[in-house]
Amino acid sequence: MSKFKAVVFDWAGTMIDFGSFAPMGVFVKAFEKFGITASIEQARAPMGAPKWNHIRAMMDDPDIAAQWQKKYGHAPTDADVDKVYEVFVPMNEEVVADYADLVPGAIDVVKYLRKKGIRIGSTTGYTRSIMERVLPVAAKQGYAPDNLICADDLPEGRPGPLGMYQCFVDLVAYPPAAVIKVDDTEPGIAEGVAAGCLTVGLALSGNFAGKTPEELAALSAEEVDALRAHATEKLKEAGADYVIDTVADLPALMDKLETE
Repeated sequence: MSKFKAVVFDWAGTMIDFGSFAPMGVFVKAFEKFGITASIEQARAPMGAPKWNHIRAMMDDPDIAAQWQKKYGHAPTDADVDKVYEVFVPMNEEVVADYADLVPGAIDVVKYLRKKGIRIGSTTGYTRSIMERVLPVAAKQGYAPDNLICADDLPEGRPGPLGMYQCFVDLVAYPPAAVIKVDDTEPGIAEGVAAGCLTVGLALSGNFAGKTPEELAALSAEEVDALRAHATEKLKEAGADYVIDTVADLPALMDKLETE
């Protein structure tokens, strides 16, 4: 009998989309439509937050805010965020399925959890409309979690705990210490911390590394170590109890935790 009742996974950069690429180009292109130049680095910075909040954070970047002020004569407002968001969502819907390949080892993790009778939950910074494009693609690859909480399902998203609270209900999994939250972003880890869960960060498959498996394989051991160290520092600062490279490393960590 496992001490854990459920594992709640993030999606992009965690179970699908190694390197978390799907939203990046779309954020850049959405801002381009308003005459604003945004870099991939600026687009990656708030990753993991609900997409409206992500755009708000990008708008607050000094460079982007200055460009907006110069072009429109005022600092970007929440109404301006709404306008960019309305452009972003359908653009993201169109491309997200192209980035929905499962992370290597993800199916083995699913089999491991199913064999142990541990429920599988999921939360995401994506909207429900975006995830409707992802779910069938993931299911064809063998991944169908027991629930899904999207950024627009509840009155408040990450880094607050409401998404995890809903997972407790959906999965009938409690107390919080019996639930593991697995994520590659700071808001996603913070979501688990806020709900009182054990949290596991992912250093190499997600937003901080921002590399495909092939790109990672082409790097030297020292370069990979540097990426790992940077991601680990950020995830630990967000409250991660443990940091592993990818979800493929989760079963070994859980086996260790079961004996503690």
